[in-house]
Amino acid sequence: QVQLVESGGGLVQAGGSLRLSCAASGRTFSSYIMGWFRQAPGKEREFVAAIRWSDDNTYYKDSVKGRFTISRDNAKNTVYLQMNSLKPEDTAVYYCALRAADTVVGAYDYWGQGTQVTVSS
Repeated sequence: QVQLVESGGGLVQAGGSLRLSCAASGRTFSSYIMGWFRQAPGKEREFVAAIRWSDDNTYYKDSVKGRFTISRDNAKNTVYLQMNSLKPEDTAVYYCALRAADTVVGAYDYWGQGTQVTVSS
């Protein structure tokens, strides 16, 4: 089993920044993807960003490119999502997830509990 624990959410004004963290523990994998997803009230959960652990390749939703950065710390088994120039439409519950495979496309196997991000206008 894998445990994912997110932190770093909160309330911020439009134009501000937040950094989300996701600490992973438990079972290890030889290759995997760590991703961030979000779900706004009344909307479907959507992909935000992902990083492939084997080569640091990163992937982003178009609307966050240039504003969000996903990164990792191997020693801490932690993935981060730095969010800059936040907009009210970024308001959502943000989830960290792990996919036990080397390809970005496909289902994620483990999920965190989510952290609320609220951006006021």
